[in-house]
Amino acid sequence: MGKIHAGATLTPSFRDFLPAWVARQPWYEGSGVLRPVGFFRFEDPAGQVGVETHLLQDGGAVWQVPLTYRPAPLDPGALVTTAEHSVLGARWIYDAETDPVWSAAILDLVATGGVSDSAARTGFGLAQARGALIRPMTGPVTIDLDRRVVPDGLPQDALGVVTGSWQDGAGRFAVIRQTGPKT
Repeated sequence: MGKIHAGATLTPSFRDFLPAWVARQPWYEGSGVLRPVGFFRFEDPAGQVGVETHLLQDGGAVWQVPLTYRPAPLDPGALVTTAEHSVLGARWIYDAETDPVWSAAILDLVATGGVSDSAARTGFGLAQARGALIRPMTGPVTIDLDRRVVPDGLPQDALGVVTGSWQDGAGRFAVIRQTGPKT
């Protein structure tokens, strides 16, 4: 999904499926009363996969929910729901942590010191993510996603970090760490 289709609709809408899906996740420890506070996106270089992150607040906590939107099923992948996009047709919506396009976008953001695209969507505020490479990535790495957004902080073993901001706050979204011996 290389471009935003202004005025397009998604059925079911985010308000219809996202809060219920988040409430069922083992990483979620909130009350189930979620309010959208931010939204940012990444571009898929191939222009096929929509990559975006929704920030939802529950009390004082902000939860991030990265999603990918695909024109066909992803195997393997953690399917959130299927939906009908009014312009693009059927979309398979996945928990982005299980999608290699999302992983590539995060690693590129960190490696280049880039900034995500911010986009307005009804009910979601503007948000933005920034990547920073702390030490060179030499060998396999992992992306440790902070589902519950934490204050900015840099763990000692971090190779890189993704931080961000939204209208009412800022925090850390993810940490890149080495997974094996350095090469």
